[in-house]
Amino acid sequence: MAEDRVQDDRAAKPKRAQQAFTLVVEVGRKADDGLPDGATGAGLMVYASGVDEAEAVRETVAVLKEAGLAPLDVTGYGTLEERLAAGEEIDPEERALMDRALAENAVIVAQMTPFYPD
Repeated sequence: MAEDRVQDDRAAKPKRAQQAFTLVVEVGRKADDGLPDGATGAGLMVYASGVDEAEAVRETVAVLKEAGLAPLDVTGYGTLEERLAAGEEIDPEERALMDRALAENAVIVAQMTPFYPD
């Protein structure tokens, strides 16, 4: 009986669709992080899938930590639809990366910009 109720509860919850989010992640230094010598950290442009931005951020941080990086801060810029509604122009290459993140349920690092001291 209790198992039937659990299955009914799961079936009653609507499944939320995955979306692709644009994130910028600041990473600090960590031993063996693969960042260039002399860099103090880096900024990463990331496209990540999730049912909401919080999930996309959690997944991104987990993947970056697994890759040996030290995430310090994450800034979310929204979904494709949100960015278009805000008047942003999104080129086909960026759209393709967002589509790929969504199709593969993945975290894609599209660009890394090392930070150097002045």
